[in-house]
Amino acid sequence: MAVTMAQALNKALHDAMEDDDRILVFGEDVGKLGGVFRITDALQNKYGEERVFDTPLAESAIIGTAIGLAMYGYRPVPEIQFDGFSYPAFEQIVSHLAKLRNRSRGTLKLPVTVRIPFGGGIGAVEHHSESPETYWVHTAGLKVVAPGNPGDAYSMMREAIASDDPVIFLEPKRRYWMKEEVELPVERAPMDRAVIAHEGTDVTVVAYGPMVKTALEAAEAAADEDWSLEVVDMRSLSPMDTVTIVESVKKTGRCIVVHEAGRTLGVGAEVAARVQEQAFYHLEAPIFRATGFDTPYPPAKLEEYWLPNADRILDFVEKSFEY
Repeated sequence: MAVTMAQALNKALHDAMEDDDRILVFGEDVGKLGGVFRITDALQNKYGEERVFDTPLAESAIIGTAIGLAMYGYRPVPEIQFDGFSYPAFEQIVSHLAKLRNRSRGTLKLPVTVRIPFGGGIGAVEHHSESPETYWVHTAGLKVVAPGNPGDAYSMMREAIASDDPVIFLEPKRRYWMKEEVELPVERAPMDRAVIAHEGTDVTVVAYGPMVKTALEAAEAAADEDWSLEVVDMRSLSPMDTVTIVESVKKTGRCIVVHEAGRTLGVGAEVAARVQEQAFYHLEAPIFRATGFDTPYPPAKLEEYWLPNADRILDFVEKSFEY
């Protein structure tokens, strides 16, 4: 049956809470309302106000509470309502959530899954369309993942909640209504593995989260030009499955990395560095990055010009072929 990513995430939370009563869901408006995007819809009705509860508008307190609960044996799944609101919680995530397990030499488990809707494309006001992934990826001690389709969203959410390490779970909000024919529950590749989303032979396009669908659109359009694009869905940003990316580039000889976040020191820079280190003699052209710009996120009416689209990807494909 056709399932949206929002439905898949909701189902994953329902099933996880059914299986383990240590799992707690909390955040701003996640209870009675069921979340701004309805990802937590009906959870409170089924599991009660002690396991699914609303919090004050205090993101630092939400993560601090999650850390404390995890130290006492619970498996919290806090929601940050929008990506731009994760910054007040930055200190709690970076200084404590990411470090406590290592600081305790493994004695403490930190099974906290921080859900963060991220990225643009929904016409929201400022602070609602950020791409903060680089902050989290740069912080050792965190797993950082971003699904690109509903089936992966279900499978990766279940795996994230089962992890004893803290996971930053980035949900591409512009894809919440994306549909996939899939029967839930479903178990996909482990969440730390990249997958080939589209087979190709000429150019490797590396993407994650919301840009996977955009990269697939580019691959479809490229076929009209007799260009064969291979799309790699990274899925996990930390740890990064470099092997799958490098093997694809060794096959195609060309690489373009796509993400919504700004270019400078973004995930694309790290992918480019690793490919250059491990597949240098296979490259037929420089590695290009189709990204957002190094500016604050624009007003909603301008975001379609700011976000990478299939045309921007294909421009870099053509530039790669010019070498």
